[in-house]
Amino acid sequence: MLSRLGKTLLTATLALYFLIAAFNNMIDYGTNLKFVEHVLSMDSIPADANVLWRAIRNPQVHHVAYWGVILWELVTGCICGLGAKRLFSALRSEQEFEVAKRTPIAGLWLGLLLWSLVFITIGGEWFLMWESSQWNGELAALRMFVLNALTLLFLYLPETTATESSAK
Repeated sequence: MLSRLGKTLLTATLALYFLIAAFNNMIDYGTNLKFVEHVLSMDSIPADANVLWRAIRNPQVHHVAYWGVILWELVTGCICGLGAKRLFSALRSEQEFEVAKRTPIAGLWLGLLLWSLVFITIGGEWFLMWESSQWNGELAALRMFVLNALTLLFLYLPETTATESSAK
């Protein structure tokens, strides 16, 4: 049961993270909007880069992209939160816990996709965020990707009691 509790609490932690991130992005909208503007505009990478044609300098697109991230965080946080609630409700039963894993697994996959697709692939590689000394969010994205991935892997692992029982 300790393993199930740990998986539940780690899932709840990520749910809380995503919900706080979405909340912060909504109440302090302008702060991270600047981040999105600079990354999409590619205005902080070397001026001689041959890929500046990729830059998007349209403020409306910046807002749409930013709201896309906020909504993605909000949905991911809600799904992970619902998943943590279901895991918590199923703590005492290994079979029920296995069934309850489906929801948080879906939420954690959404989290992985946010960090790998939006921040690392699109922001990092397409808009060359890694070349910016001031507006580079790849390290934070990698940190969150790893935390999401580890939590997802823990959820996929079989319960320790089941492993010990089958070994006897």
